[in-house]
Amino acid sequence: MSLFRVSSCLALLLLVSTAFAESPASTAGISAQEPDEGPSVKVDQGYMVPYTVTIPGTDIQFEMVPVPGGTFKLGSPEGEESRNEDEGPQIDVIVDPMWVAKKEVTWAQYKEFMQLYGIFKEFESLGKREVTEENMVDAITAPTELYDPTFTYEYGEEPSQPAVTMTQYAAQQFTKWLSRVTGQQFRLPTEAEWEYAARAGTTTPYSFGEDPEKLDEYGWYFDNSDGASAPSVGTKKPNGFGLLDMHGSVAELTVNEYTEDGYARFDKGKPINAIDVVVWPEYSYPIVVRGGSWEMDAEQLRSAARLASDDEAWKEDDPNFPKSPWWFTSDPSRAVGFRLFRSYKPLDQELITKFWEPTAEDVKADIQSRMVGGRGGRGIVDETLPEAIKKMNE
Repeated sequence: MSLFRVSSCLALLLLVSTAFAESPASTAGISAQEPDEGPSVKVDQGYMVPYTVTIPGTDIQFEMVPVPGGTFKLGSPEGEESRNEDEGPQIDVIVDPMWVAKKEVTWAQYKEFMQLYGIFKEFESLGKREVTEENMVDAITAPTELYDPTFTYEYGEEPSQPAVTMTQYAAQQFTKWLSRVTGQQFRLPTEAEWEYAARAGTTTPYSFGEDPEKLDEYGWYFDNSDGASAPSVGTKKPNGFGLLDMHGSVAELTVNEYTEDGYARFDKGKPINAIDVVVWPEYSYPIVVRGGSWEMDAEQLRSAARLASDDEAWKEDDPNFPKSPWWFTSDPSRAVGFRLFRSYKPLDQELITKFWEPTAEDVKADIQSRMVGGRGGRGIVDETLPEAIKKMNE
Protein backbone atom coordinates (compact mmCIF):
# COMPACT_ATOMS: atom_id res chain seq x y z
CA MET A 1 0.00 0.00 0.00
CA SER A 2 1.40 3.41 -0.95
CA LEU A 3 2.11 6.12 1.58
CA PHE A 4 -0.44 8.32 -0.21
CA ARG A 5 -3.12 5.66 0.17
CA VAL A 6 -2.37 5.18 3.87
CA SER A 7 -2.40 8.95 4.37
CA SER A 8 -5.77 9.18 2.63
CA CYS A 9 -7.16 6.36 4.77
CA LEU A 10 -5.97 8.01 7.97
CA ALA A 11 -7.50 11.30 6.89
CA LEU A 12 -10.80 9.51 6.32
CA LEU A 13 -10.57 7.96 9.78
CA LEU A 14 -10.03 11.33 11.40
CA LEU A 15 -12.37 13.51 9.35
CA VAL A 16 -15.30 11.39 8.23
CA SER A 17 -17.97 10.92 10.87
CA THR A 18 -20.50 8.16 11.17
CA ALA A 19 -23.16 8.14 13.82
CA PHE A 20 -22.05 6.54 17.03
CA ALA A 21 -25.20 6.34 19.04
CA GLU A 22 -24.94 4.50 22.29
CA SER A 23 -26.81 1.22 22.06
CA PRO A 24 -29.50 0.11 24.55
CA ALA A 25 -26.54 -0.66 26.80
CA SER A 26 -26.37 3.12 27.28
CA THR A 27 -29.17 2.78 29.82
CA ALA A 28 -26.61 1.05 32.02
CA GLY A 29 -26.15 3.14 35.11
CA ILE A 30 -29.64 4.67 34.95
CA SER A 31 -32.37 3.82 37.46
CA ALA A 32 -35.95 5.07 37.25
CA GLN A 33 -36.13 5.10 41.05
CA GLU A 34 -33.77 6.66 43.57
CA PRO A 35 -31.87 3.80 45.22
CA ASP A 36 -32.30 3.23 48.94
CA GLU A 37 -28.55 3.30 49.48
CA GLY A 38 -25.33 4.05 47.68
CA PRO A 39 -24.41 7.04 45.51
CA SER A 40 -26.85 8.40 42.94
CA VAL A 41 -27.20 11.53 40.83
CA LYS A 42 -30.60 12.97 39.84
CA VAL A 43 -30.84 13.55 36.08
CA ASP A 44 -33.64 13.99 33.55
CA GLN A 45 -33.79 10.24 32.83
CA GLY A 46 -34.02 9.29 36.50
CA TYR A 47 -30.96 8.59 38.61
CA MET A 48 -27.39 7.84 37.66
CA VAL A 49 -26.22 4.90 39.80
CA PRO A 50 -23.14 2.69 40.05
CA TYR A 51 -23.05 -0.18 37.58
CA THR A 52 -20.75 -2.99 36.53
CA VAL A 53 -19.42 -3.51 33.00
CA THR A 54 -18.41 -6.94 31.72
CA ILE A 55 -16.07 -6.81 28.73
CA PRO A 56 -17.90 -8.81 26.02
CA GLY A 57 -16.43 -12.23 25.38
CA THR A 58 -14.74 -12.31 28.79
CA ASP A 59 -15.59 -12.53 32.48
CA ILE A 60 -13.56 -9.37 33.22
CA GLN A 61 -15.54 -6.69 35.02
CA PHE A 62 -15.08 -3.15 36.26
CA GLU A 63 -17.33 -0.70 38.10
CA MET A 64 -18.43 2.77 37.04
CA VAL A 65 -19.43 5.30 39.70
CA PRO A 66 -21.77 8.30 39.16
CA VAL A 67 -20.24 11.72 39.75
CA PRO A 68 -22.56 14.75 39.98
CA GLY A 69 -22.01 17.82 37.85
CA GLY A 70 -20.94 21.08 39.40
CA THR A 71 -18.62 24.07 39.27
CA PHE A 72 -15.17 24.17 40.88
CA LYS A 73 -11.90 26.06 40.77
CA LEU A 74 -9.38 24.28 38.55
CA GLY A 75 -5.82 24.49 39.82
CA SER A 76 -4.33 25.36 43.17
CA PRO A 77 -4.48 28.63 45.13
CA GLU A 78 -1.28 30.68 45.29
CA GLY A 79 -0.74 29.90 48.97
CA GLU A 80 -0.87 26.10 48.67
CA GLU A 81 2.25 24.38 49.97
CA SER A 82 4.43 22.80 47.25
CA ARG A 83 2.41 24.59 44.57
CA ASN A 84 3.95 24.89 41.09
CA GLU A 85 3.38 27.83 38.74
CA ASP A 86 1.75 25.61 36.13
CA GLU A 87 -1.16 24.93 38.52
CA GLY A 88 -2.68 28.35 38.03
CA PRO A 89 -4.14 30.83 37.73
CA GLN A 90 -7.27 29.20 39.10
CA ILE A 91 -10.34 29.37 36.87
CA ASP A 92 -13.97 28.41 37.42
CA VAL A 93 -14.92 25.28 35.49
CA ILE A 94 -18.31 23.66 34.90
CA VAL A 95 -18.29 19.86 34.89
CA ASP A 96 -21.26 17.90 33.56
CA PRO A 97 -22.49 14.69 35.25
CA MET A 98 -20.43 11.64 34.37
CA TRP A 99 -19.52 8.14 35.41
CA VAL A 100 -15.94 7.49 36.44
CA ALA A 101 -14.29 4.10 36.79
CA LYS A 102 -13.94 3.24 40.46
CA LYS A 103 -10.44 1.89 39.80
CA GLU A 104 -7.68 2.40 37.27
CA VAL A 105 -7.46 0.17 34.18
CA THR A 106 -5.77 -3.08 35.15
CA TRP A 107 -3.67 -5.60 33.28
CA ALA A 108 -6.69 -7.92 33.23
CA GLN A 109 -8.51 -5.34 31.10
CA TYR A 110 -5.61 -4.03 29.05
CA LYS A 111 -4.29 -7.44 28.02
CA GLU A 112 -7.60 -8.14 26.31
CA PHE A 113 -6.88 -5.09 24.18
CA MET A 114 -3.28 -6.17 23.60
CA GLN A 115 -4.46 -9.51 22.19
CA LEU A 116 -6.15 -7.71 19.32
CA TYR A 117 -2.83 -7.24 17.53
CA GLY A 118 -2.52 -10.96 16.83
CA ILE A 119 -6.26 -11.30 16.21
CA PHE A 120 -6.29 -8.50 13.62
CA LYS A 121 -3.27 -10.04 11.90
CA GLU A 122 -5.11 -13.38 11.76
CA PHE A 123 -8.24 -11.77 10.32
CA GLU A 124 -6.05 -10.07 7.73
CA SER A 125 -4.42 -13.35 6.69
CA LEU A 126 -7.85 -14.99 6.38
CA GLY A 127 -9.29 -12.09 4.40
CA LYS A 128 -11.96 -11.47 7.01
CA ARG A 129 -13.28 -8.20 8.48
CA GLU A 130 -11.15 -6.28 6.03
CA VAL A 131 -10.44 -2.61 6.69
CA THR A 132 -11.29 -0.40 3.71
CA GLU A 133 -11.44 3.32 3.06
CA GLU A 134 -15.20 3.13 3.57
CA ASN A 135 -15.15 1.48 7.01
CA MET A 136 -11.88 2.75 8.43
CA VAL A 137 -13.76 5.16 10.68
CA ASP A 138 -14.86 2.05 12.62
CA ALA A 139 -11.32 0.69 12.95
CA ILE A 140 -8.68 0.89 15.64
CA THR A 141 -5.01 0.01 15.75
CA ALA A 142 -3.98 -2.50 18.39
CA PRO A 143 -0.71 -2.07 20.27
CA THR A 144 2.22 -3.98 18.86
CA GLU A 145 3.82 -6.68 20.97
CA LEU A 146 6.12 -5.32 23.65
CA TYR A 147 9.72 -4.94 22.53
CA ASP A 148 10.99 -5.89 25.98
CA PRO A 149 8.21 -7.27 28.22
CA THR A 150 10.60 -7.73 31.13
CA PHE A 151 10.91 -3.97 31.45
CA THR A 152 7.20 -3.20 31.37
CA TYR A 153 6.41 -6.12 33.67
CA GLU A 154 9.35 -5.73 36.06
CA TYR A 155 7.03 -4.53 38.83
CA GLY A 156 4.35 -7.08 38.02
CA GLU A 157 1.65 -8.00 35.53
CA GLU A 158 -0.94 -9.51 37.86
CA PRO A 159 -4.57 -9.02 36.74
CA SER A 160 -5.24 -6.72 39.71
CA GLN A 161 -2.25 -4.46 39.08
CA PRO A 162 -2.63 -1.25 37.07
CA ALA A 163 -1.63 -1.43 33.40
CA VAL A 164 1.28 0.87 32.56
CA THR A 165 3.62 2.21 29.84
CA MET A 166 0.93 2.80 27.22
CA THR A 167 0.97 6.10 25.34
CA GLN A 168 -1.92 8.53 25.25
CA TYR A 169 -2.73 7.28 21.74
CA ALA A 170 -2.86 3.64 22.88
CA ALA A 171 -5.15 4.58 25.77
CA GLN A 172 -7.39 6.48 23.37
CA GLN A 173 -7.67 3.45 21.09
CA PHE A 174 -8.43 1.26 24.12
CA THR A 175 -11.37 3.50 24.99
CA LYS A 176 -12.63 3.40 21.39
CA TRP A 177 -12.41 -0.41 21.32
CA LEU A 178 -14.24 -0.74 24.61
CA SER A 179 -16.88 1.75 23.50
CA ARG A 180 -17.53 -0.06 20.23
CA VAL A 181 -17.87 -3.53 21.75
CA THR A 182 -20.03 -2.44 24.70
CA GLY A 183 -22.19 0.22 23.06
CA GLN A 184 -21.17 2.73 25.75
CA GLN A 185 -19.05 5.81 25.16
CA PHE A 186 -15.89 5.45 27.23
CA ARG A 187 -12.98 7.87 26.95
CA LEU A 188 -10.04 9.49 28.68
CA PRO A 189 -10.87 12.48 30.90
CA THR A 190 -10.11 16.09 30.28
CA GLU A 191 -7.66 17.53 32.76
CA ALA A 192 -10.45 19.52 34.42
CA GLU A 193 -12.74 16.50 34.70
CA TRP A 194 -9.95 14.51 36.28
CA GLU A 195 -9.23 17.15 38.93
CA TYR A 196 -12.93 17.61 39.68
CA ALA A 197 -13.29 13.84 40.22
CA ALA A 198 -10.15 13.76 42.37
CA ARG A 199 -11.18 16.67 44.57
CA ALA A 200 -14.67 15.27 45.20
CA GLY A 201 -15.93 18.65 46.35
CA THR A 202 -12.86 19.66 48.37
CA THR A 203 -10.59 22.68 48.00
CA THR A 204 -7.67 21.32 50.04
CA PRO A 205 -4.42 19.94 48.55
CA TYR A 206 -5.73 16.39 48.92
CA SER A 207 -9.28 15.07 48.80
CA PHE A 208 -8.95 14.13 52.48
CA GLY A 209 -7.55 17.48 53.66
CA GLU A 210 -4.22 19.24 54.01
CA ASP A 211 -2.16 16.79 56.05
CA PRO A 212 0.10 14.60 53.83
CA GLU A 213 0.60 12.31 56.83
CA LYS A 214 -2.87 10.90 56.11
CA LEU A 215 -1.83 9.93 52.60
CA ASP A 216 -0.99 6.41 53.78
CA GLU A 217 -4.71 5.77 54.15
CA TYR A 218 -5.66 6.93 50.65
CA GLY A 219 -2.82 6.35 48.23
CA TRP A 220 0.35 4.52 47.28
CA TYR A 221 3.41 6.73 46.93
CA PHE A 222 7.16 6.63 47.44
CA ASP A 223 7.10 6.53 51.23
CA ASN A 224 4.70 3.59 51.62
CA SER A 225 5.38 1.44 48.53
CA ASP A 226 7.95 -1.31 48.79
CA GLY A 227 9.67 -0.37 45.54
CA ALA A 228 9.68 -4.00 44.42
CA SER A 229 6.21 -4.32 42.94
CA ALA A 230 3.37 -2.12 41.77
CA PRO A 231 0.41 -2.06 44.17
CA SER A 232 -2.86 -3.72 43.23
CA VAL A 233 -5.63 -1.22 42.49
CA GLY A 234 -8.32 -0.40 45.01
CA THR A 235 -6.57 -1.27 48.27
CA LYS A 236 -6.78 2.18 49.91
CA LYS A 237 -9.67 4.36 51.08
CA PRO A 238 -11.92 6.05 48.48
CA ASN A 239 -12.38 9.78 48.09
CA GLY A 240 -15.71 11.53 48.64
CA PHE A 241 -17.07 10.34 45.29
CA GLY A 242 -16.18 6.72 46.04
CA LEU A 243 -13.20 6.66 43.66
CA LEU A 244 -10.05 4.73 44.56
CA ASP A 245 -6.40 5.59 43.90
CA MET A 246 -7.01 9.13 42.70
CA HIS A 247 -3.89 9.93 44.72
CA GLY A 248 -0.96 7.70 43.81
CA SER A 249 -0.88 4.13 42.50
CA VAL A 250 -0.22 5.16 38.88
CA ALA A 251 -0.27 8.64 37.40
CA GLU A 252 -3.19 8.92 34.98
CA LEU A 253 -3.28 10.11 31.38
CA THR A 254 -5.64 12.88 30.24
CA VAL A 255 -6.42 14.21 26.75
CA ASN A 256 -4.91 17.65 27.42
CA GLU A 257 -1.72 19.07 26.01
CA TYR A 258 0.52 20.29 28.83
CA THR A 259 0.92 24.07 28.98
CA GLU A 260 3.67 25.67 31.04
CA ASP A 261 1.53 28.74 31.71
CA GLY A 262 -1.20 26.62 33.26
CA TYR A 263 -4.63 28.15 32.64
CA ALA A 264 -3.52 31.71 31.84
CA ARG A 265 -5.01 31.55 28.33
CA PHE A 266 -8.57 31.08 29.63
CA ASP A 267 -11.03 33.82 30.54
CA LYS A 268 -11.31 34.10 34.31
CA GLY A 269 -14.43 36.25 34.07
CA LYS A 270 -16.95 33.42 33.73
CA PRO A 271 -17.09 29.65 34.26
CA ILE A 272 -15.89 27.50 31.35
CA ASN A 273 -17.07 23.99 30.55
CA ALA A 274 -14.52 21.26 31.32
CA ILE A 275 -14.32 20.21 27.67
CA ASP A 276 -13.74 23.78 26.52
CA VAL A 277 -10.69 23.92 28.79
CA VAL A 278 -9.01 21.17 26.73
CA VAL A 279 -5.92 22.22 24.79
CA TRP A 280 -5.91 19.52 22.12
CA PRO A 281 -2.37 18.21 21.52
CA GLU A 282 -0.52 19.47 18.44
CA TYR A 283 2.42 17.18 19.20
CA SER A 284 2.81 13.82 20.89
CA TYR A 285 4.19 15.52 23.98
CA PRO A 286 4.04 17.07 26.46
CA ILE A 287 0.59 15.99 27.60
CA VAL A 288 -0.90 16.25 31.09
CA VAL A 289 -0.64 13.30 33.46
CA ARG A 290 -2.40 13.58 36.83
CA GLY A 291 -2.51 12.08 40.33
CA GLY A 292 1.08 11.08 40.92
CA SER A 293 2.28 7.52 41.34
CA TRP A 294 3.66 4.96 43.72
CA GLU A 295 7.16 6.11 42.70
CA MET A 296 6.57 9.78 43.58
CA ASP A 297 6.65 11.99 46.65
CA ALA A 298 3.56 13.16 48.52
CA GLU A 299 3.46 16.68 47.04
CA GLN A 300 3.26 15.19 43.52
CA LEU A 301 0.02 13.44 44.52
CA ARG A 302 -1.89 16.65 45.30
CA SER A 303 -5.20 17.10 43.48
CA ALA A 304 -3.86 20.01 41.40
CA ALA A 305 -0.36 18.62 40.69
CA ARG A 306 0.50 18.23 37.00
CA LEU A 307 3.08 16.01 35.31
CA ALA A 308 4.22 16.72 31.75
CA SER A 309 4.95 13.69 29.58
CA ASP A 310 8.25 13.56 27.70
CA ASP A 311 8.41 11.16 24.77
CA GLU A 312 12.16 11.60 24.28
CA ALA A 313 12.90 10.51 27.83
CA TRP A 314 10.00 8.07 28.21
CA LYS A 315 10.95 6.24 24.96
CA GLU A 316 14.70 6.44 25.42
CA ASP A 317 15.10 2.65 25.43
CA ASP A 318 12.87 2.09 22.38
CA PRO A 319 15.12 0.96 19.46
CA ASN A 320 12.41 1.53 16.83
CA PHE A 321 12.47 4.34 14.28
CA PRO A 322 10.17 6.08 14.46
CA LYS A 323 9.50 5.37 18.12
CA SER A 324 6.44 3.31 18.94
CA PRO A 325 3.17 5.26 18.95
CA TRP A 326 1.71 2.65 21.34
CA TRP A 327 4.33 2.12 24.04
CA PHE A 328 6.68 3.95 26.37
CA THR A 329 9.80 2.09 27.47
CA SER A 330 11.53 4.18 30.10
CA ASP A 331 10.83 5.50 33.59
CA PRO A 332 8.70 7.10 34.87
CA SER A 333 6.33 5.42 32.38
CA ARG A 334 6.25 2.21 34.43
CA ALA A 335 4.05 4.16 36.81
CA VAL A 336 1.79 5.80 34.20
CA GLY A 337 -1.66 4.37 33.41
CA PHE A 338 -5.21 5.66 33.00
CA ARG A 339 -8.84 5.56 34.13
CA LEU A 340 -12.13 5.40 32.20
CA PHE A 341 -14.68 8.22 32.09
CA ARG A 342 -18.14 8.31 30.48
CA SER A 343 -20.34 11.40 30.04
CA TYR A 344 -23.97 11.23 31.13
CA LYS A 345 -24.96 12.76 27.78
CA PRO A 346 -23.05 11.09 24.93
CA LEU A 347 -20.73 13.40 23.01
CA ASP A 348 -21.41 14.02 19.33
CA GLN A 349 -19.34 12.16 16.76
CA GLU A 350 -16.99 15.02 15.90
CA LEU A 351 -16.13 15.56 19.56
CA ILE A 352 -15.78 11.93 20.63
CA THR A 353 -13.48 11.34 17.66
CA LYS A 354 -11.07 13.88 19.17
CA PHE A 355 -11.04 11.78 22.35
CA TRP A 356 -10.46 8.53 20.46
CA GLU A 357 -8.03 9.54 17.70
CA PRO A 358 -4.77 11.52 17.65
CA THR A 359 -4.82 15.23 16.99
CA ALA A 360 -1.01 15.48 16.95
CA GLU A 361 0.56 15.39 13.47
CA ASP A 362 3.69 13.52 14.58
CA VAL A 363 1.55 10.74 16.08
CA LYS A 364 -0.39 10.43 12.82
CA ALA A 365 2.89 10.23 10.89
CA ASP A 366 4.26 7.53 13.20
CA ILE A 367 1.11 5.46 12.74
CA GLN A 368 1.32 5.84 8.96
CA SER A 369 4.93 4.68 8.99
CA ARG A 370 4.09 1.63 11.06
CA MET A 371 1.14 0.64 8.89
CA VAL A 372 3.09 1.10 5.64
CA GLY A 373 5.81 -1.15 7.02
CA GLY A 374 3.31 -3.81 8.05
CA ARG A 375 4.21 -3.31 11.70
CA GLY A 376 0.74 -2.34 12.89
CA GLY A 377 -2.45 -4.29 13.49
CA ARG A 378 -5.68 -2.62 12.43
CA GLY A 379 -9.19 -4.04 12.62
CA ILE A 380 -12.88 -3.21 12.56
CA VAL A 381 -14.40 -2.86 16.01
CA ASP A 382 -18.12 -3.18 16.70
CA GLU A 383 -20.45 -5.27 18.84
CA THR A 384 -19.95 -8.29 16.51
CA LEU A 385 -16.20 -8.47 17.16
CA PRO A 386 -16.32 -10.73 20.27
CA GLU A 387 -18.41 -13.34 18.44
CA ALA A 388 -16.13 -13.17 15.40
CA ILE A 389 -13.12 -13.81 17.63
CA LYS A 390 -14.90 -16.73 19.27
CA LYS A 391 -15.70 -18.32 15.91
CA MET A 392 -12.15 -17.86 14.68
CA ASN A 393 -10.82 -19.66 17.77
CA GLU A 394 -13.20 -22.62 17.51
